[in-house]
Amino acid sequence: MRLAGIIGIVAVIALALAAVLGRFAFSPLSVSESNRALKIAPGTSLKGLARDLQSKGLLSESLRFIWLGRITGHASGIKAGSYELPAEITPLRLLEKVTRGEFSQAEITFIEGWTFQQIRDALNRHPHVTHHSAALDDRELLARIGAQETQAEGLFFPDTYFFAKGASDMQILGRAYRIMHSILSESWGNRAENLPFRTPYEALIMASIVEKETGRREDRSMIAAVFVNRLRKGMLLQTDPTVIYGLGERFDGNLKRVHLESDGPYNTYTRPGLPPTPIALPGRESIQATLHPAPTEALYFVARGDGSSQFSDTLNQHNRAVQRYQLGR
Repeated sequence: MRLAGIIGIVAVIALALAAVLGRFAFSPLSVSESNRALKIAPGTSLKGLARDLQSKGLLSESLRFIWLGRITGHASGIKAGSYELPAEITPLRLLEKVTRGEFSQAEITFIEGWTFQQIRDALNRHPHVTHHSAALDDRELLARIGAQETQAEGLFFPDTYFFAKGASDMQILGRAYRIMHSILSESWGNRAENLPFRTPYEALIMASIVEKETGRREDRSMIAAVFVNRLRKGMLLQTDPTVIYGLGERFDGNLKRVHLESDGPYNTYTRPGLPPTPIALPGRESIQATLHPAPTEALYFVARGDGSSQFSDTLNQHNRAVQRYQLGR
């Protein structure tokens, strides 16, 4: 057979294959409701994906899908994650989706003032989170995400986190930890002068107290200033949220005098200085207020009953404010 004839036959075969692949590439696959969620494991190859699609009934056979991936340059770069498939999708569009990483997203929100236990509970309840941390204690969990600390409280930035459905809770926690570390480091580098904090961690402890003492933006820097002034003078902080945190599950919503008089590491009525750890997740504004407290001599504050606080420089002023706003005299 002449060379020209061989070339012609090869060309005809190539055209026929191109036509077959072309029809296949643009012919919609019917996706049943049970197959809408496609989860691709890390390290999955084009062949592995094709076999998985065939086993789910999305492909009648896998060879055309593999050839299509190779010819179109989608043979490598398949990204692990969870994908939401429409009722109909062409093989070519499916390849584009999984190589571009067009994941289906879920979200979770960590709220300012939450404890770390509340974070863990939220992750454990989330239907689209893969739970890898449930059997770990806090110390083991911190080690797994590369944290140097041994106490988890307050180390995770409160925010809304978007993630691919099926993502590990460890990935989400790792992101929240790194963001908090970055924000705290940046804020510490720009802090005001002569603050009574030796380390960023001490500032984080104070920021968590400020977070729990008020939800009012306008009062944060004043409340931070009161506690900073007290630390400078060697006064007790005397803040209820630390006592409540120390009580844990024993707290029934009613803080009593016996609680304030019972000594413990988180009782700032009986022990000077800061408690040993943060007591909650501080937000960015509480961190900023802690490291840039208001210029004031105030040493006391009392809730007015409308969400705001009355600040006083002296004990006599404070006692009058307590009588007015707390005792109704």
